[in-house]
This record gives sequence, structure tokens and C-alpha cells, in this order.
Amino acid sequence: MNPKPMEGRSVIVTGAAQGIGYAIARRFSAEGGDVAILDISAEGAKRAATEMGGSVIGVAADVSNADEVNRAFAQVIDQFGRLDVLVNNAGIVGTDTPVKDLEESDWNRVLDVNLRGTFLCSRAAVRHMIPRRSGVIVSVASISGKEGNANMAPYSVSKAGVICFTKALAKEVLTDGIRVNCVAPALIDSPLLDGMDQERVDFLTSKIPLGRLGKPEEVAATILFLASDESTFATGQCFDVSGGRATY
Repeated sequence: MNPKPMEGRSVIVTGAAQGIGYAIARRFSAEGGDVAILDISAEGAKRAATEMGGSVIGVAADVSNADEVNRAFAQVIDQFGRLDVLVNNAGIVGTDTPVKDLEESDWNRVLDVNLRGTFLCSRAAVRHMIPRRSGVIVSVASISGKEGNANMAPYSVSKAGVICFTKALAKEVLTDGIRVNCVAPALIDSPLLDGMDQERVDFLTSKIPLGRLGKPEEVAATILFLASDESTFATGQCFDVSGGRATY
């Protein structure tokens, strides 16, 4: 791999003020990229950018809001001059609730952030990338999108949608010089676990053959590979980062 695979490239990472997104942004910055941390928390985005230093900026936007997404992308492109890589990481788990007790508002909230947000950000990205005939999009799905988890229907469905959206979009932009892939992590040791009962965390960890939670840095490393020139023949794929849990 190139010693600085992101050198000269502009990157947007959504939901990057903490957790997996933070690790992704930090790794891309370390590899030479100009990185925009896009997060719903303006304070969090700016704090993370300050901590990383270098050519990293913090931009506030709700990924489920089209106007905010378009404004944020325009701001980043204006500052960096281009957009080479988009990492759709922003996501929420939602409540630990069986379908019979699930409120429509809970369903809508999770799909708005996880799936609608991926669509809106990807749309903004390809509108810039297509004329340049160059770009990479990597989205963070989940093993839940392949297997489905009880009491996590909105999350599981949203991540299944991210996987299918990845395949559909990849086929649309094949001839435009744009590659689109996603990763499907199993349970990762990140702030997303804060909204889950420990019993649920223990159960999901028990399903991972390697016997432990994944690390944000391990997800970041896989995404870096997919965004780099080391994976130029890979598109429309879902790459597992699941400790052996994936069944297909």
C-alpha cells in the first residue's frame, strides 16, 4: 500500500465526532487525507477536529435533512476544492424493543438516520463525483443487516437497506469512475453500546466466533483499504468485519 494512500484526497466522514467514525477520520487524516468530520453535534465535530489537528475540519449537519446535507457538502467542497471519498458512518441503534411494542416514531427515527442519511449523503457525493469521473463511497452497514437481530427490527432493516443501496448505486455509477462498497461489522466497542442493555451486549458478543468485541480501529482499517487504490477492482460489495460471525 502507498505509504500515504489518502495524500491529496478530500474525505467526508459522517457521524465522526466519536466512536467508529472518529477512528475512521483519525486514520484517514493520518494517511494524508484532508478530512471533514460531519456530525449532528457542531461542538462534537469541532472538538474532534481540534483533537486530530492537521487538515481536519468539523462541520455540523443532520444527515437525515437534505438541506443540511447539501449545505455541508458544499462547504467542504468549497474549502477543500474537491471530494474524493465519502464514508457514510452516521447511525443510531434505536431502542431494544420487540415489534409488537415498537412505536412508529422509533422506526422512522432509525431509518431516517441510517438509511435516508446514507441516501442523502451519497446523492450529494455522486453529484460532485460524476462530472469528475472519480470517487469512492464506503458505507457502514452491519451484520444485523444480513442476519436480523430480535428486538432490533428498525436497525436491522436499515442496515439491510444500506447493503442493497450500496449494490444498486454501485451499478449505476460503474462507468463514471466511482466505486461504492460497504462494510458489515459485528458488535464494535463504541459509544453505540451505551444504548444497549448489558445482557444484549453479552448475547451478541457470544455470537462472535473470535469471542470478543471488534475495535473501531479494525473497522477503520478495512474502510481505508476499500477507499484506497489497493481495491480498485472491488465495487458493489459488502465486506464483513465480524470476527467470523457472518453466515453469507
